[in-house]
Amino acid sequence: MSHYLAFDLGAESGRAMLGTIDAGELAVEELHRFPNTPVRVFDALYWDTLRLWHEIQRGLAIAGRERKLPLDGIGIDTWGVDFALLGVDGALADNPRHYRDARTNGVMEQVFAIVSRAEVFAQTGIQFMHLNSLYQLYALKLAGSPALAAARTLLFMPDLFNYWLTGVARAELTIASTSQFYDPRRKTWATDMLERLGLPAHILPEIVAPGTRLGPLLHSVAEAAGLGAVPVYATGCHDTASAVAAVPAEGGNWCYISSGTWSLMGAELEEPIINEQVLAQNLTNEIGATGKVRFLKNIAGLWLLQECRRAWALEGSEYTYDDLVRLAAGAKPFSAIINPDAFLESGDMPRKIAERCRAGGQAAPETAGEFTRAILESLALRYRQVLESLESLAGRRFDAIHIVGGGSRNALLNQFVADATSRRVVAGPAEATAIGNILIQAMGAGDLAGLADARAVVRRSFPVESYAPGSEAGWEEAYRRYRSLG
Repeated sequence: MSHYLAFDLGAESGRAMLGTIDAGELAVEELHRFPNTPVRVFDALYWDTLRLWHEIQRGLAIAGRERKLPLDGIGIDTWGVDFALLGVDGALADNPRHYRDARTNGVMEQVFAIVSRAEVFAQTGIQFMHLNSLYQLYALKLAGSPALAAARTLLFMPDLFNYWLTGVARAELTIASTSQFYDPRRKTWATDMLERLGLPAHILPEIVAPGTRLGPLLHSVAEAAGLGAVPVYATGCHDTASAVAAVPAEGGNWCYISSGTWSLMGAELEEPIINEQVLAQNLTNEIGATGKVRFLKNIAGLWLLQECRRAWALEGSEYTYDDLVRLAAGAKPFSAIINPDAFLESGDMPRKIAERCRAGGQAAPETAGEFTRAILESLALRYRQVLESLESLAGRRFDAIHIVGGGSRNALLNQFVADATSRRVVAGPAEATAIGNILIQAMGAGDLAGLADARAVVRRSFPVESYAPGSEAGWEEAYRRYRSLG
């Protein structure tokens, strides 16, 4: 029997999840959950980094001092792209910014004036989003940032927490690959591009593969938590890499949606696809467990519904997600269709959606159920569009769509996806990110032989729900309307 502790930090919350592997099966248990709330100071949006570190230490103490668990490993995964800068003394040079911070607005175009869009893609294979690490780093240069001038090391967020746990400063491969300054063909940093942009490549640390043992807990951390010298693993430190590792699939004719605040829809490939067609359709080549390529598209995801729910709560109307799904099921189909990716900034989401609908000649949703249905139907239509791109670019048909992560609990959305795409949908496990984190640790420790072995553990351990395409009534016309959106 082996025990692994996974810290999974998402955009809304973080969890400490205990994974126990026994007789080829995995059981997971939540030990600690905490909010992850960004902090605004003047016009800047920051992660509450020291609060997150406090909660990680609290999770360790629950495992050690309260539960007295004999841990075999610890691993951390987080969202992508955001980073910390450390000074010569190893301390934070500034508090890490949030990827929704406005400092990167317009920065892509300034980068392209020096290194063209086509050149950036040829070197990195990464889709273009203004929040990518490349543009965050260049924004610091443009602002004459004292933190950048003082920086001696750049660590992505999970790498920062691993450093604080072990004293070892390394960049884990899957999180590094989200940056848009990692070259997946040369398997190293895209230093030539960084130098042309006047960015300091010398601050980038050594890259290590997922499953690498970084070292034991620092004595001070271990003592405070009531733990011994537990090994810390660089797991699939990008949360999507861990989630995809836990997809309970076999064979090759499947694609996935890691469904949560963001929807990451893609296929698992052996090599990156970097060509003009992929550039034109703005897909990405990130790295996954055991060196697989996560060929995928970022989609706004359930962020829209989270923001609507937050706005309604401020107005005094509290809805659970189950409430909203129930209301959506009773709302009129296809009354409004939106492009989910047109809504990436926070604040007053219902108003933004309504205004966009009216500007496009559609009747705006009015009730919570109508807004929710419009969001879920539009997500399903966006998934169909991305599925067509994946199949065209990868040159094969995907017979099944595996939906993992918290969004896999949304039965209405799962059915919409099956209906919109005419594909079988397999939903679950909901805790895929933490599960994948645990399994990659176990692979690093030698408890599991590889990715196929890990996925067999998932199939034995966690139930899934299957959704067959049902009524296609209205979906073709809805997709035509969706494709016509500006």
